[in-house]
Amino acid sequence: MGGGPALLTLAEGLKLPVEVATQTVLVVGKRGSGKTSTGVRLAEQLHAAGIPFVVLDPVDCWWGLKASRTGERGLPVYVFGGRHGDLPLEPTAGALMADVAVDHRISMVLSIRHFTDGERARFVTDFAERLFRRNTEPLHLFLEEAHEVAPQRPYKGEERMLHYVHRIWKLGRNSGLGGSAITQRPASLNKNVTTQAEILVIHRTIGPQDVAAIRGWIQYHGEREDILAELATLKTGEAFIWAPDFPEDRPIGLKRVRILPRETFDSSATPRSGERRQEPKELAPVDLEKLRARMAATLERAKQEDPRELRRRIAQLEAERKEWQRNAIVSSAKETRVEVPILKDQQIDRLVKHYARMVEEAERHGKAMSLFWRHQAEEATAVLNALRALSAGQPSASVGALTQRIRADQAGARTGRVTAIMVSRKTEPGLTGPEQRILNAIAWSEGIGIETPAQVAVAFLAGYTYGGGAFNNPKGALRTKGLVEYVGERIRLTAAGRAVATPPPDRLSVADLHGLVLSRLPTPERRILAVLLECYPSVIDKEILAEKAGYTPAAGAFNNPLGRLRSLGLIDYPQPGRAVAKGLLFLEAGA
Repeated sequence: MGGGPALLTLAEGLKLPVEVATQTVLVVGKRGSGKTSTGVRLAEQLHAAGIPFVVLDPVDCWWGLKASRTGERGLPVYVFGGRHGDLPLEPTAGALMADVAVDHRISMVLSIRHFTDGERARFVTDFAERLFRRNTEPLHLFLEEAHEVAPQRPYKGEERMLHYVHRIWKLGRNSGLGGSAITQRPASLNKNVTTQAEILVIHRTIGPQDVAAIRGWIQYHGEREDILAELATLKTGEAFIWAPDFPEDRPIGLKRVRILPRETFDSSATPRSGERRQEPKELAPVDLEKLRARMAATLERAKQEDPRELRRRIAQLEAERKEWQRNAIVSSAKETRVEVPILKDQQIDRLVKHYARMVEEAERHGKAMSLFWRHQAEEATAVLNALRALSAGQPSASVGALTQRIRADQAGARTGRVTAIMVSRKTEPGLTGPEQRILNAIAWSEGIGIETPAQVAVAFLAGYTYGGGAFNNPKGALRTKGLVEYVGERIRLTAAGRAVATPPPDRLSVADLHGLVLSRLPTPERRILAVLLECYPSVIDKEILAEKAGYTPAAGAFNNPLGRLRSLGLIDYPQPGRAVAKGLLFLEAGA
């Protein structure tokens, strides 16, 4: 977790393991008690350890990291937005900023003070959702005035923001995410965030409701409450720190400490009456041009995955089609001939509407499209390309040819090649079509290293229902003919069966396999498996899986297709409440 020191020094006589980066921390205290300085001190130590961090700053008080305590250069942290921002920050850039953090592993301060409440909710929602989905390495998220982004009573429009922030706090560790929630109003911070903090840092607190919120954390962790009477006596910079379960081998018992001063400029200090704040002489420079160059691919991906861009392309397509039709009419009038379009207007309209529906569906499931939604976007792009050829006056030779072109584009040449083997109409003498398909399915399994596949998987690959007569009858005939043999619930080719099966023409790729399997599944199973394929080899909670696939975790619409995927041998439940794709889907023999 970085190449820096193994321990982080937070206070006098208190050193924390670097693994604190993936823990959740709750820092509370009234204004001026030193809670922000505690957060900054932790950020400085994480930077020294080589671990990136991101600050969501609704009060624009963290930019001081870029200067030292004495006003000289500080840390090379990128500041987006605010009065001292290196680059501006827009409310629509939440997902993009998460991509920047994940792709480029830089420490950032995201000043969101200038956003309206609605803009802040949109930004934080997009940022937290994308960060949780994509991050895989240690990264620490600081929430300044955390009750602003994780409120106990969210207003209308803030529910999704609270959901995604809470998800990071609850499940982020498996994705390398930890966080510090810093607040002067613990009573206003959502209780799910408060109670799930693993480390508690309490500065001076006097409000009865805020003391009661701290009591809730103490009761949740089953410890004594006698410190509550001392909270009002803490001096600025003093705090109680408590980590009942961290580190696991030597938990931090309740202790009163003095947090060490921050090394960077105190940009959060309260201005005093009649005193002019001394701005730092110099801020640490950052290489904006280098960052822009590195962000080029990130920006392009964001553009391609933005449904607004897809809608713009739809509008352009429709304009091109109308222009082509007008030109065809004019040309026909001048040359006294009649143009007979390959596709009728109604057919073209249906394709365009099909494309539009796919874009709307992608948007409904979020701009950060999963593997399944990217596949849908690719299919829509194939339609666009075919229609563009038509609108450019270069139509295909026939409707059938255009349809084949669209299908080849949407599935990919490799997937089309594999599918052709599985559904081939070519049969060996003495074999029926279903018998040939079953033999081909077993041969295809051999191609990925599974010599004795499960019968349920063979039925699936051959396009039949396991246990039905359409599969059992030809399977039994193959056994009678000596072309296959049963091994329990599994099946394999005999030497004679292998001689008449149609194997893949060359070595299959993972993309071949995924394309074929996804194309054979009904929509619910396809959505769920696509998420697991994208997350492989990670084992993920079913709750997260359902959400990513667009379902409710406890609903039959999710659990039934999930169970069918397991019956097909495509996924497994290695632990209660968790799922993972089978290794065989990644050409791992014997998985």
